[in-house]
Amino acid sequence: MRTNKDRLVMISVQGTIVKPEHSGRHSVSHDGKPFMLPGTGGITYNVKVGDCAFGWEVDHVEPGVSTILDQDKRDSGPNRGYNFYACIGNEARIVTGDAKGAKGVVTGHHGGAEHVLVDFADEVLEKLTLDDKILIKAFGQGLKLLDYPDVFVYNIDPNLLEKMGITESDGNLQIPVVAVVPSFLMGSGIGSTSMGTGDYDIMTADEKTLKEYGLDKLRFGDIVYIQDHDNAFGRCYRRGAATIGVVIHSDCKYAGHGPGVTTVMTCAQPRLKPLIDPDANIAKILKIGRFRE
Repeated sequence: MRTNKDRLVMISVQGTIVKPEHSGRHSVSHDGKPFMLPGTGGITYNVKVGDCAFGWEVDHVEPGVSTILDQDKRDSGPNRGYNFYACIGNEARIVTGDAKGAKGVVTGHHGGAEHVLVDFADEVLEKLTLDDKILIKAFGQGLKLLDYPDVFVYNIDPNLLEKMGITESDGNLQIPVVAVVPSFLMGSGIGSTSMGTGDYDIMTADEKTLKEYGLDKLRFGDIVYIQDHDNAFGRCYRRGAATIGVVIHSDCKYAGHGPGVTTVMTCAQPRLKPLIDPDANIAKILKIGRFRE
């Protein structure tokens, strides 16, 4: 595919590690059961991209390191900018503390929390503290597919896009994906116009339907195809449209929630075609997380 990669700019953004927050009280799940579990933020040592997004005793857990620019002002311009500029596949480098100089990879945006997620090797995680700062070489927003003007690309480093194995056929793009998500399973985040930040969730209250579509084994980092969803200018249903995304956080117990998906490509026309490939996972492609060599 021809892109405008050579016209993109690389701009530094810098954040710090999120301090985990919790009310200390019970919440209520989609089936009416109270729960009180760990959630987002911090340095997550034993959950990585490549692991299953289901089965953990958590809610909305984020693999690896959760980062933010301003935890007290999540909706501020600087924090929004940190989320917008950072793209999946970007290089992240620790610039303070005992782990100074170590490099990692951005793996997604988590909307609502307004976190940028970063994967580092185990030996780096052991040296990190919640006060450390991380600089990201932000590169990717503004990416275009020159021969497909009706396909919109967001939130992905061009170098990762080139490694996804996308092929062209009769004016369409064949996209390797782990699974196809039917439109009716998309929940929290629909209607958002923040396409350059955040994510939206695959609803998981109906376990039978999840298994029917092969979604009950989704992993962090899996690339998925969302049917009949147009994410060009906001997240909405549109028959014939399609959206490609990356799974970035775990299953959730709240109604309307589930594994979060950050958008990387979308088209309102039936131009994006799914090609099922169990290896379509950014951890495998980039050799990070559970597949780090």
